[in-house]
Amino acid sequence: MNPVYRKARFLLGAPDLRQLPPDTGREVAFAGRSNAGKSSAINAITTQKALARTSKTPGRTQQINVFPVHDNRYLIDLPGYGFAKLPQAIRAHWQRTLPAYVQRRQSLRGLMLIMDVRHPLTVLDQQMLACCAEADLPVHVLLTKADKLKQGPALKTLRCTADRLTGDYPGTSVQLFSASRHRGIDAVHDKLDGWLESGPVDIRPRRRVAAQ
Repeated sequence: MNPVYRKARFLLGAPDLRQLPPDTGREVAFAGRSNAGKSSAINAITTQKALARTSKTPGRTQQINVFPVHDNRYLIDLPGYGFAKLPQAIRAHWQRTLPAYVQRRQSLRGLMLIMDVRHPLTVLDQQMLACCAEADLPVHVLLTKADKLKQGPALKTLRCTADRLTGDYPGTSVQLFSASRHRGIDAVHDKLDGWLESGPVDIRPRRRVAAQ
């Protein structure tokens, strides 16, 4: 377990892309459907109880939360998607903003896509995967709440999800994860280490998608 992620702290909450830190470092974003366990996953990964705000009310995160780790490296908590009870104007704003962030942010090195192991690869998840594929952005899927299933069904879901990802979104990796039982944290740290790495910050030669 890499202790550097314990140093993550809250820097700011950005209501849109203009308030984000300069696009010059390295960052990994966390995205997922509302109530998939994204905030709990971030807290478990950073070994903190309340870095990301958890709630029984889906859709509570309505800003881009920025968590510096070290040396111009950041973890980014994106608003959860798919919560129908949000006002239409707010949903429309994030429907525009999230794809723009994923496709144009040059310091973004990878995306952790959070899915409830009981409901993987929803239509909205597939839209996010397609958006990342268009921008040549690597994705690692966390099948959260793995403790809610017995080992056999959980492993079956993992295999089926991996097969679908290989066929539709080649290069996307996937693992089981449980925040409550601290399962899969080391594997997430390894993936984060690879994306954030420890060398000098540079601009990743990732294809930019033109504004629509």
